Amino acid sequence: MRYYVYILRCSDGSLYVGHTADPDQRLATHSAGRAALFTRMRRPVKLAYSEQFTDELDAIRREAQIKKWSRAKKEALVSGNLVALHEAARRRG
Repeated sequence: MRYYVYILRCSDGSLYVGHTADPDQRLATHSAGRAALFTRMRRPVKLAYSEQFTDELDAIRREAQIKKWSRAKKEALVSGNLVALHEAARRRG
C-alpha cells in the first residue's frame, strides 16, 4: 500500500499538512468541509505538494517533521526550491 504526505494551500494562503492513503479522496473530503476544522474554515483548498511512502509510519514521521517547519521552509518545499529550503533550515538553526 502507498501512503502520502500532502500540503494543501487554503484560500487565505495558509498551508495545511496531513497524510493519507488516498490523496484524491482526502482532497475531496477537505474540499467538502468534512475534514479538519482548519481547512473547513479556509475553503477552497488546493493540493500544493505531496510525497509518496510505502510505509505509513514513515509518512506519519515526515508529516510531523514538516509540521514543525517554518512557513518559509514549507513554501520552499512546495515550490521545489532546494536552495531556499536549505537556507530556511540554516536561518532557523
